Amino acid sequence: MSLRSKKQWWGVTLDAPDALELARFYARLLDWQLFPGGPNNASVAPSPDAGYNLGFQTEPHYTRPVWPATPGHPQMSMHLEIEVDDLPTAVAHALSTGAELATHQPQENVRVMLDPAGHPFCLYLDD
Repeated sequence: MSLRSKKQWWGVTLDAPDALELARFYARLLDWQLFPGGPNNASVAPSPDAGYNLGFQTEPHYTRPVWPATPGHPQMSMHLEIEVDDLPTAVAHALSTGAELATHQPQENVRVMLDPAGHPFCLYLDD
């Protein structure tokens, strides 16, 4: 028995204070299509039949994570990695869609960004 379906569909879902708002941000950031769900969920994908998506669900008790981690504050539990061809251009695009540049930047070929709900994501150049 396999856990995977014949369609080979997979995704990651992020909690947010407003699922649709965060989905709209990622649709702009990635230039993907927005697929609103019910009142508390939405997803984005490159196309309806892509085989993968990024999902969002509204969590009324959502607490914005802190990065880098500090004692006593909510920590990120995961982050997204997005390979780019031109780091300065990708950072400018992310900022124009509503992302923030994190204050701590641990590597030269990576830029840690924060989405509007505070989830870290990395834009990186593959050396």
